[in-house]
Amino acid sequence: MNFDNQVIFFFSALGAFNGFLLSFYFAIAAKKRKFSNYFLALLILTLSVRIIKSVFFYFNPQLTTIFIQIGLSACALIGPFLFLYLKQYTTKEKLNWAVHTLPYLTGITILGAVYSYMGHRGGWSLWIVRSIYIQWFIYILLSFRFIKPSLKKLLNRENLKNKDAWVLSLFFGVTFVWLVYNIGVYTSYYIGAISFSFVLYIIVLLFVFRNNKQSTFFEEKEKYSNKRIENEVSKMLETGLTNFIENEMFLAPDMTLEKMANQLNVSKHTLSQFLNENMDKSFSNYVNELRVEKAKERLLTINNYTIEGIAYECGFNSKSTFYTAFKKVVGLTPAQFRKENSH
Repeated sequence: MNFDNQVIFFFSALGAFNGFLLSFYFAIAAKKRKFSNYFLALLILTLSVRIIKSVFFYFNPQLTTIFIQIGLSACALIGPFLFLYLKQYTTKEKLNWAVHTLPYLTGITILGAVYSYMGHRGGWSLWIVRSIYIQWFIYILLSFRFIKPSLKKLLNRENLKNKDAWVLSLFFGVTFVWLVYNIGVYTSYYIGAISFSFVLYIIVLLFVFRNNKQSTFFEEKEKYSNKRIENEVSKMLETGLTNFIENEMFLAPDMTLEKMANQLNVSKHTLSQFLNENMDKSFSNYVNELRVEKAKERLLTINNYTIEGIAYECGFNSKSTFYTAFKKVVGLTPAQFRKENSH
């Protein structure tokens, strides 16, 4: 092995090793563990198994076939774990994880036992591996809807929160690995180093945002100094927010934290702190909940307006933003809410 190959082998193997450490961290060592972290741990673990298989196969073509079979089989679970993690992390919805994992795990295990890679390399390369990559891609497509709000912020040049940056990096990182495996002529040679970059990026993100002590991982929480808001200011804000609601100022589509703070004669930092500490809500959540409540009224009292028309009347700038906020608050889509509550 020449020097160039040694360097590539080192960084590729290091990437996979870091992946194993990360999967262990999210499964066991992360503070305030949540169920979604287990899906993240398993996603990184399956990626690492696939990466290490490619690395060692390139530099040792005589690698035992059972190890190759395990590496290829791991790909059958990458897509499902990506889907399960993003769904649980972004929507908090209950999900039937067994439906998305056990059939593939059982199927690939039985297939490996009765139609092993050792005795059927051609069949694996021609049909099984291709089928696994198609299944992986289908789950990438299914996962896309969970990163659409963050992607929309990126395309609209809005400020991305840590959570947005995380889900986008994870989704496109996994997609990039899938793409390289499918279009690279020398995939086995370069995939280790490329995947290493992806896994290393996760590590960088982890440590960049590691000071966020409020949640398991990248949950947004405003940070404030230890200085408390004075009682007089709190009372003034309570009165101001009452007027804000009564005058329906939240319906203005261009309402921002800064504009709202100016109307209440406080700094935007003070207003944000008040909302978070007294109502446990961010500015956007606070305003969206008020808009959704107004939308609920209009959905039940105005029948000649389209749902999209009501969304714009209630201050939302797009139909998709309205649907996302409404489903988050009510648990139903606007159409479902109108149907279930119409008389």
